[in-house]
Amino acid sequence: MKLPAFRDLIIFENEDYIVVNKPPFLATLEDRSFQSSNLLALAREYHDDAQVCHRIDKETSGALAIAKNPEAYRHLSMQFENRQVTKVYHAVAWGGHEFDNQLVDRAIQPGLKGIAKLAYKGKPAQTYFTTLEKFSRHTLVECKPVTGRMHQIRLHLAYLKASIVQDEMYGGQPLFLSSLKRKFNLAKDTEEQPLIKRFALHSYQLGFSLLNGEPVTITADYPKDFQVLVKLLRQNS
Repeated sequence: MKLPAFRDLIIFENEDYIVVNKPPFLATLEDRSFQSSNLLALAREYHDDAQVCHRIDKETSGALAIAKNPEAYRHLSMQFENRQVTKVYHAVAWGGHEFDNQLVDRAIQPGLKGIAKLAYKGKPAQTYFTTLEKFSRHTLVECKPVTGRMHQIRLHLAYLKASIVQDEMYGGQPLFLSSLKRKFNLAKDTEEQPLIKRFALHSYQLGFSLLNGEPVTITADYPKDFQVLVKLLRQNS
């Protein structure tokens, strides 16, 4: 993938923090391949002491906070630890669902090969879900995780029989335009591509307190692939 200019990703900045709108397919930290770039490396080219305060999956897009100094890092890390950070995600799920601040309280246990599972002996995990918009066979869902376990939103939506579009690890199938449009014609000798090439999950909003105690809420716009997905679902509902 072509690496973005870090400056273009910034949606909030002051003397202590940077919040970026992370593009999909860019790892937060160095991943197992060691060859690909990551957000932290880009951040440290922009600011030497940059430290990411949390992480989101490589395929997930959206708001991610970075501290510019150790004091700022400690301050926000404590807010994450004490569950004082507001995290709002948007997901496109399979099925028509009416969630109204519905709580899923199911423990999660990290497994082998980067796959997690629901397990009674796992770590406590809670997420609230609210329906934002219903389409004919899909739902745009607001997800508010209380805890921050591995693949938490993805697992909890799968538990609700609302797996995320393209999240094949947890039961979400790819979505093709041919399944939405009755009169869809594919060009000869071409293979149809899914509408989105990653699981449809976006970190939409992040709220926390600055060092002076002032609260901030930062919203990250949908990236192009997520925008197109929602637009096509609206048009073909």
